[in-house]
Amino acid sequence: MPSPTRASNPRAVVAPRVELAGADLLRTIAVLAVVYSHISFYLIDDLGSGWWLIDGVYAVFVEGLNLNQHLSFVGVAIFMTLTGAVITRSAMRHHPGRFLLDRVGRLLPAFWVAIAAAIVLVRLGINGMFSGQPGISNTEAALSFVLGGFFLRPEVAVLGVTWTLVVQVFFYLYCVVMRPVLRSRPILVPLVGAGVCALMLLYNLYIPQPYTVPMLSKVAATLPAVFLGQLMYLGWARLVDWRWLIVGVLIQIEVVRLATEIHVYWAGDRYLWTMTVVTALVFVLGRYSGRPTRWSVIRWTATRSYAIYLVHTLILYRVYEHAVGPLGRTGAVIAFLIVTAAVSETIYRCVEVPAARWLAARTRRIGREPRESLPAGSSDAPSESPPHLRPVDTGDRA
Repeated sequence: MPSPTRASNPRAVVAPRVELAGADLLRTIAVLAVVYSHISFYLIDDLGSGWWLIDGVYAVFVEGLNLNQHLSFVGVAIFMTLTGAVITRSAMRHHPGRFLLDRVGRLLPAFWVAIAAAIVLVRLGINGMFSGQPGISNTEAALSFVLGGFFLRPEVAVLGVTWTLVVQVFFYLYCVVMRPVLRSRPILVPLVGAGVCALMLLYNLYIPQPYTVPMLSKVAATLPAVFLGQLMYLGWARLVDWRWLIVGVLIQIEVVRLATEIHVYWAGDRYLWTMTVVTALVFVLGRYSGRPTRWSVIRWTATRSYAIYLVHTLILYRVYEHAVGPLGRTGAVIAFLIVTAAVSETIYRCVEVPAARWLAARTRRIGREPRESLPAGSSDAPSESPPHLRPVDTGDRA
């Protein structure tokens, strides 16, 4: 088998651009899958009712394609795979300080606003907690702003969907720690990452209950989707031989199998197949540049997908509850989507964009390295737009 890297090739440092023209389309599919999943959970599991669209989705995607019930994890897996595919290049090219600041500017402001709104809604008695507690203390509220509630026992979740940010933060920090390896022997990063995930799963399996950290198992069971996206980038950029890519994919599969066997996943046992379908979808559509990728509705949804992801569960239950009587189920869902779109647009325009611009303007000089030695005729100038002008859910363009 050939060497697992092409360290002598300068592209291993430069990290060539791979145009993911279909990224916005994938982000749109992902956020629609996430929103649908929570609607389905709510109507079927919580209310014991149903809806005609749920029946159709179940027949086609759950019974037909054998995906998870409620399409659970489908949207999250798409986002995570895209994260691996598009963040890897930035982690290779940019100074660690610059890389982390860009992530902070994109994720934290809207996250903090959503957490604050969730706390206010709980304390006003409008919404409940996502982890079963009757309320939230000041200490728990403060920890929620740094994702600390997910590591408490029992877990405290004032906004449940933000657990995926824990996974992303783990990946960002891991890329920073492994940056020298990522720039010299990139295939080792997903391979070592899979080993770390397996150790995290085994730790919680064999360590006595008082010393376990349940959130670590959730992170370890989700990171394989990110590493599969990373392997896609390394393959598309031709930084790794195809035989080592196969090895990398097989190792991620084994981590998912381990997580399934020890019952870490929370919505059935179809995660390996669901992740397989999602990986194929991202691989096929990632570089697709057909007409749908240029539709305005796709662009709008993709650029607001992070805001939609953050706020939709804060809006769904009360809007549906008040609208279903006069409007019926379909009307109530439409009302929920309208309110979610309006709130997401407000957060995007009033929080995400200005906050990212403000931070970028004040940290412009941080982490700017001198140009590295490049092959003749190449350039290491940033190929991406500034962070505030790009979709803000998963990362830079690859």
